[in-house]
Amino acid sequence: MSSFFIKIIDTNYIVFVYITFAYKEGLNTQMKNTELDECSIDGRAIMEQAREDNVWGIASAIDIYECDPSAIRDAELIRNFVRELCDLIEMKRFGETQVVHFGEDEHVAGFSMVQLIETSLISAHFANLTNTVYLDVFSCKPYDPEIVRDFAAFYFSGKHSNLSVTLRK
Repeated sequence: MSSFFIKIIDTNYIVFVYITFAYKEGLNTQMKNTELDECSIDGRAIMEQAREDNVWGIASAIDIYECDPSAIRDAELIRNFVRELCDLIEMKRFGETQVVHFGEDEHVAGFSMVQLIETSLISAHFANLTNTVYLDVFSCKPYDPEIVRDFAAFYFSGKHSNLSVTLRK
């Protein structure tokens, strides 16, 4: 399976469409940004294993490098990202998304975000100095960490990423 996002721009809103398609070995798959495919984590297999092992939850840590500087410095865009991510992975938000700018020290300066979800929480730090997003998603409802990584990297125009997944027992 392969996946990619299409950004559709209308005069009133932007919609991200997530498309998954099957392809045969040898077909041209240039539509997917292979730089983002550094990790060999199979998101669907993670979800299946979480269900089979009856784990407490899935925790994913996603580092996205060389992001669009204007995107990671835009609090409203970050709030929209969270809303759209929760819709995409079917997580129910609990309360408002908190987005606060921290850091007198240039090394840590940037927005931090926290969103409680009915099944746990999503948090992130957006590092201005390095234009990096550090995103964490923990949920006792199974979700596909690859979809989260791909969507976040696309949303913030990241050039490459790392994804670590832990099944919490």
